[in-house]
Amino acid sequence: MVVIDLFNEMMTYPFMVRAFIAGTLVALCASLLGVSMVLKRYSMIGDGLSHVGFGALAIATSLHLAPLAVSLPVVVAAAFLLLRIKESSKIKGDAAIAIISTGSLAVGVMVISMTTGMNTDTCNYLFGSILGVNQSEVALTVGLSIAVLLLFVLFYNRIFSVTFDETFAKATGTKADLYNMLIAILTAFTIVLGMRTMGALLISSLIIFPALSSMRIFKQFKAVVISSAIISIVCFVSGLTMSYVYATPTGASVAILNIAVFLIFSAIGWISGKGLVK
Repeated sequence: MVVIDLFNEMMTYPFMVRAFIAGTLVALCASLLGVSMVLKRYSMIGDGLSHVGFGALAIATSLHLAPLAVSLPVVVAAAFLLLRIKESSKIKGDAAIAIISTGSLAVGVMVISMTTGMNTDTCNYLFGSILGVNQSEVALTVGLSIAVLLLFVLFYNRIFSVTFDETFAKATGTKADLYNMLIAILTAFTIVLGMRTMGALLISSLIIFPALSSMRIFKQFKAVVISSAIISIVCFVSGLTMSYVYATPTGASVAILNIAVFLIFSAIGWISGKGLVK
């Protein structure tokens, strides 16, 4: 009853309702995409895209433009560029991601320091805030999240094929490069949508930790995907509740809970000898 009463109390505040709707959808999308990202060793692309997103948000804010309208196409373009670099450039993938990631973060900090300064909005973009999500952003998040989920379900078999054996997928006629790009672009959407609640520096935790936690116990791809979705939603809702009750940063609360779950699942996997990744 105490939990139900607390939840009802939280839902009386419009900003909590907005944060709950937007954050839960983003957490679900991130967990589904995160399984493929982790298995394909694309985890750092997600981290790099979050820094690109911050740079784009900083420029949009300084020019008094709509942050999401500017950052979405920029981050999608960065996803395309990072994937191309990772696959074909003479620069190694991790080095290319580091260059773009740190460069974007530096540009963002420089632009902000020369315009608006390191104010509350900047901290919200960096570390997340449940107060930062407005009605229009919720509507955009709902629309794009539904699109991400539908595309993931529609192309599930091909994403599975490309994730586990890209060479075989290409041999059977699957356009592996196209589906790799689809995964990266959907991840770019998810990262931009989640930066308000989780922050640019912590949004990648929604992609990485639920997948890694699930892989410590489950062996089948579908089981890992389902487990990741459950873990991600539970950790986000719990982290949001913790943030409300104890006035802690939302992004940090969610990330710490994900780390705790990862440690618990790792211990269970080690004891039982199970898991997809050991």
